[in-house]
Amino acid sequence: MEEAFDSGGLFEVEAERPVVPASAPLAARMRPRTLDDLIGHDQVKAPGSPIRQLLEDRRPLSIVLWGPPGTGKTTIASMVSDVTGWWFVELSAVSAGIKDVRDAISGAREHLARGQGTVLFIDEVHRFNKAQQDALLPAVEAGWVTLIAATTENPSFSVISPLLSRSLLVRLQPLTDEQLTAVLDRALMDERGLHGRTASTDAIEHIVRLAGGDARRALTYLEAAAGVSGLDTPSASRPTITLQDAETAVDRSAPRYDRDGDQHYDVVSAFIKSVRGSDADAAVHYLARMLEAGEDPRFIARRLMILASEDIGLADSTALTTAVAAAQTVQLIGMPEAQLTLAHATIALAVAPKSNAVTRAIGAAMQDVRQGRIGQVPPHLRDAHYAGAKKLAHGVGYQYAHDAPYGVAEQQYLPDELVDAVYYEPTSLGAEAGVRERWERVRRIIRGR
Repeated sequence: MEEAFDSGGLFEVEAERPVVPASAPLAARMRPRTLDDLIGHDQVKAPGSPIRQLLEDRRPLSIVLWGPPGTGKTTIASMVSDVTGWWFVELSAVSAGIKDVRDAISGAREHLARGQGTVLFIDEVHRFNKAQQDALLPAVEAGWVTLIAATTENPSFSVISPLLSRSLLVRLQPLTDEQLTAVLDRALMDERGLHGRTASTDAIEHIVRLAGGDARRALTYLEAAAGVSGLDTPSASRPTITLQDAETAVDRSAPRYDRDGDQHYDVVSAFIKSVRGSDADAAVHYLARMLEAGEDPRFIARRLMILASEDIGLADSTALTTAVAAAQTVQLIGMPEAQLTLAHATIALAVAPKSNAVTRAIGAAMQDVRQGRIGQVPPHLRDAHYAGAKKLAHGVGYQYAHDAPYGVAEQQYLPDELVDAVYYEPTSLGAEAGVRERWERVRRIIRGR
């Protein structure tokens, strides 16, 4: 097995990588060349950070870059190769298979034998299955490659534990509006970009707002706006890119939302928590994000039905009726009209009084059952509709509730082991306040207290 590669300072020059042509997209032309050129990501550039150590020590190191699109994952991987002079191999987990991984590792070992390290960049590593990720382990373990794996998904769920334990995790956050503005300003002035051209403040603000923290998207929008204004050719005159140009180029945001990934779970979590927290404005916002991104409206309707019992319960029993009606309507009419019904149900549940007493009641009862606190059904409650039941004393002494005053009879219903158990504890919120008052009286009668 080869020793882990240490360049010993032999490869201080940048790797010979193809020059990005002037015809390449603006985002490709403006890719930062050094770590200090990165805008944002202070934790990545800080002294002692994993990326900084990798560039300074020139020793193989496996890194998992976790962040949304457009935050610099590919840029960082390319930069490591440029600065170290190591061979750069890029694989996309969307199209690459185990053979491609093994071929890349074989090539890395050949380069290592000649004294050159390898940066193996795996884009969207979360799309690799377990076998494909397993194929990376020998090369990572032996130091044959510097693995830089990029993912938009939480690595704890999408990257196998053996690979994750051998890698350093670096999380990249979306760029702030100020950082995106700096990215666009640099693209306007840099000779690799639009070379000294200008854009109005409101045009920049429009692009930044629609980019949603994604630098690549912001540069793509800027280039499109430049194209609208005629600034995409070197021979063009240099008027300012206007808000109208930017609005013509792109008039809506593309929501960052992966129906199978973190964004799906994060947004729906925020949606449910907003309804539970009675913030109708926030709830409608997250609803709109899900609908705009193409979320299945039936999934949203199901979540509302769950919430109606989980978080509202008897504080407003009509909430469940509303949620069920919304789900049925979604099935009947479909989108886009169903968005009105979902908004109706969302707002109705958000402004409804809240109670989790039903949730707590079934939770406590289930816990007792799971812990074996069950006991025998009291004899007077057992089935007495068969021959010989009376000989077993089944049904003997049962009090028919309708024969009692107020339709409530003093009688033991719970098993002996749970005779004093209290599961349902109503709140004083909404309609449940009336339920509480009645239930406390009824329980006293039933238990003879």
